Amino acid sequence: MGSTISQLFPPKSKFSVDDIPNLEGQVIIVTGGSSGIGKETVKALLQHNAKVYIAARNAKNTREAIEDLKAQTGKEAEFLQLDLADLQSVKRAAAEFSEKETQLNVLFNNGGVMGPPIDQLTAQNYDCQFGTNVLGHFYFTKLLLPTLIETASPGKPVRVINTASSAADFFGPSIDFNTLKDGPARKKWSPEKLYFQSKFGNVAFSNELNRRYADHGIMSVALNPGNLKSNLQRHLSGVHLFLVNLILYPTPKGALTQLWAGTTEVGATLGGKHLYPWARIGKNPSKDPVAEKELWIWLEEQVANI
Repeated sequence: MGSTISQLFPPKSKFSVDDIPNLEGQVIIVTGGSSGIGKETVKALLQHNAKVYIAARNAKNTREAIEDLKAQTGKEAEFLQLDLADLQSVKRAAAEFSEKETQLNVLFNNGGVMGPPIDQLTAQNYDCQFGTNVLGHFYFTKLLLPTLIETASPGKPVRVINTASSAADFFGPSIDFNTLKDGPARKKWSPEKLYFQSKFGNVAFSNELNRRYADHGIMSVALNPGNLKSNLQRHLSGVHLFLVNLILYPTPKGALTQLWAGTTEVGATLGGKHLYPWARIGKNPSKDPVAEKELWIWLEEQVANI
C-alpha cells in the first residue's frame, strides 16, 4: 500500500531536464514520441543535442510534432514510421533505421495503448494492448540488438528504457498466455485487466533483457512515469475518466524518470531496476526469473517467422 501511495503522490523531483548532460553524438529512438510524455522526452533530448528519431504510426501527426518541436528547440527530429500493432511494420521500421544509422545509444520503448475496446486486435490478431505494448516493443528491440551491441563500449552501456505503469503492481507473478490472442479466455477479461497484464509484461521483458544482455553492454530498465495527462486516456470515458483525471499530473513531469534513466551517469547503473516517479528507484513488481524467461521464450516464438 505504501508503494502505491508513494507512486500516486511522489515527492518533489531532485532531477530536472537541466541536469541532462550534452548528448551530442548520440543517436536515440523514442517510440510514441509524437505526443504525450514521448514528445516531452524528445524535446529534452533535442535541447541537449541528441539526434532523435520519433518512431510512430501516424505520419501526419508526427510531422506536425517535428515542426512544433523544431519551433521550440531549433532542432529537428527524424521520422521513423512504426506501427507497434503490426509486426511487419516493426520489421520495416527496424530495417529502415539500420539502413540510416550504424549506432543506437538509447532506445526509449515509450509508446503504448490503454483501454481500447475489447474487440480491438493487432494486425496479427494479438490482444491490442499486449501486442502493442509488449510484443511490438520486444520485436523492435530484438531487431535492433545488433546495433545496440555494436554501439556499446566498455564502461559506456547503451540503454533500453521501458515505459511501464503503476498498473504493473496489480498483476503477476506471471503472464496468462491464453489471453494474449483472441479467444474465449481473453474475452472474459476486462480491458483494464488486459492493460495491467501488458504493463506487467513490460517490466518482465525489461528484467529478462537486462539479464540476458547486460554482459553485452546493454542496460535495460523499466519504470512507472507517473499518472499523467496525455492521449493515453483517449479510450476512457465517464466516471472512469473523471476519477483518473483527479490524480493526473502535467505531461512534462512524465518524461523526468525516463530521461533520468536514459541520459544521466547514474542512469547507466540502473539495469534490472524498477523506477518510480519522479526519478527514484522503487520496488520491482516482477520478481520471478522463471516467469520472465517463459515470457521471453513465448515472445521469441511469436516473431520467429515474421
